[in-house]
Amino acid sequence: MEWDQELDAAGLLCPLPVLKARKRLQSMGSGEVLRVLADDPAAQIDFPHFCHEQGHRLIATTEIAPPLRAFLVQKA
Repeated sequence: MEWDQELDAAGLLCPLPVLKARKRLQSMGSGEVLRVLADDPAAQIDFPHFCHEQGHRLIATTEIAPPLRAFLVQKA
């Protein structure tokens, strides 16, 4: 899967990865995809909830190197 922008939120704790993703998504166009790298264990819960609440689509969650994960979020 390809993405339009990437946000490295590794090392940030809840709720910062989601807050930074929300800010980045605001400047992106509808349908564009943001790849977020996060190693906070709460991100596994936060990103699906965030996408559901904001109307975005969580395309995929991939474990890169535990605990680092990549979240692909398509802007609504």
